[in-house]
Amino acid sequence: MMDTEAFKEFKTGLTLLRDNYANRALNHIQKAAELEKNNPYYMSYLGVALARTQQKWADAERLCDGAVRIKRNQAQLYLNLAEVYMAAGRKEDARDALIAGMKFARRDVRLSIAMAKLTPRRPPVFTFLGRKHPINRHFGLLRHKTLSALGKS
Repeated sequence: MMDTEAFKEFKTGLTLLRDNYANRALNHIQKAAELEKNNPYYMSYLGVALARTQQKWADAERLCDGAVRIKRNQAQLYLNLAEVYMAAGRKEDARDALIAGMKFARRDVRLSIAMAKLTPRRPPVFTFLGRKHPINRHFGLLRHKTLSALGKS
């Protein structure tokens, strides 16, 4: 059964965290996690809050990774783990977390969006035209297909 006090604390903490008040959010999420120790969402967001406020990378990673192990099919938990890795400057680990998320939590567009933000884009073929210009789009696609065919994607 869900602990309503824990849920209220978590909800308050989550709102503060999303509004970029991580320091204020930390206490609420910590309290929720203490009240309901094995709730993967509370664990995961506690990891995010610790990473944002205290840069406790190892603790944050342990919490987020533990949450993913409890509930493998929830995209948000992978997004949180990737956020912790990015905050710690571990871009490759963040990419790996998102790839794992795509494997276990299929069809969640947020994972694809996060992955796209991590993947650097090539410059437009014709720099004097905008990226979205039809000529750039056409030749960019052609470049992509050619490089893929050559195994240099």
